[in-house]
Amino acid sequence: MTESTETWLTQEAYDRLQAEYDQLVNVGRGEIAKEIDERRQEGDLKENGGYHAARDEQAKMEARIQELRRKLETATVGEATFDGTIASGTVVTAEVMGREMRFLVGSREIAEGTDLDVFSAQSPLGAALLGLKAGAETSYEAPNGKQITVTVIAAEPFTG
Repeated sequence: MTESTETWLTQEAYDRLQAEYDQLVNVGRGEIAKEIDERRQEGDLKENGGYHAARDEQAKMEARIQELRRKLETATVGEATFDGTIASGTVVTAEVMGREMRFLVGSREIAEGTDLDVFSAQSPLGAALLGLKAGAETSYEAPNGKQITVTVIAAEPFTG
């Protein structure tokens, strides 16, 4: 799997995203178009706050539709394969800057409904951990330029 272009999703997460996509495309677009048309009928568009708010909402919706389309098209769906190596779909327990943390390396969508923090495989921490196993030590550069040391305590597949 190419981490930068593919997203690992459980079947449940994929179905949830597909349902959201279908709702936005089949229902949401029509509703917002109707709202924009109703606001346009009110007259002067320069000073019509309702019209501009509806257009802003439409732009947000279209951005979400594009994001969902990209995720769904590039998703790898199913159970994560696990050989002890950290990859997308792995729950990691690690010591980060002297503090023990438990988090998921992967997509926020699969962790929905859990109390796990999520770091994408493209984040500095996630990228530094990819390919490592329990007992490994690594470091990464934080956005502020500071080197952060990480020791992997445990790694396990995400089960939901």
